Amino acid sequence: MGRMTLTTPVLHTARLRLRPFTDTDADALFALHSNTRVMRYWDSPPWQERTRAERFLATCRKLPGEGTGVRVAIDRASDGAFIGWSNLTGWNPDFRSASLGYCFDEAAWGHGYATEAAHALLRWGFETLDLNRVQAEADTRNAASARVLEKIGFVREGTLREECIVNGEVSDTWVFGLIRREWQPSDVPTSAL
Repeated sequence: MGRMTLTTPVLHTARLRLRPFTDTDADALFALHSNTRVMRYWDSPPWQERTRAERFLATCRKLPGEGTGVRVAIDRASDGAFIGWSNLTGWNPDFRSASLGYCFDEAAWGHGYATEAAHALLRWGFETLDLNRVQAEADTRNAASARVLEKIGFVREGTLREECIVNGEVSDTWVFGLIRREWQPSDVPTSAL
């Protein structure tokens, strides 16, 4: 059986709009990924060249066509400002599994946007992709990301010791899992267009 082609959704929450990326997002995306504080716990260094944003956008366009997942841009509903992105990738329809990831602008931290966006994307994933399991990973020093995952129902399942090197420092990674029977759809109102 061949892979199913996916359509990147447009989702709305009370404060956010999750949508497909466009070429006009390149500058904001480059600003996000070139910020050393934002990239502090990533397994790759901050971007130095704008061409990285263009390659990222090309990958965003390929994911749904390959049937491996989706990545959405996240805008604040009140002013349309790009504040980050989230994804469900590594979709395996046989195992009904995928991986969740997200990245937010420093100015958006601490406002609950990551939690709200992840709820919306997870709801889409459980309903549209019929997921049974979603996995996420976080650097063990990134307590804020771990709190986001735990708020949306993920359980810390283990630690990958010395899994990567971040900015020259050997780093451990926490692995989190969320399974369908433990999923609690958010009370945050969302709708898909």
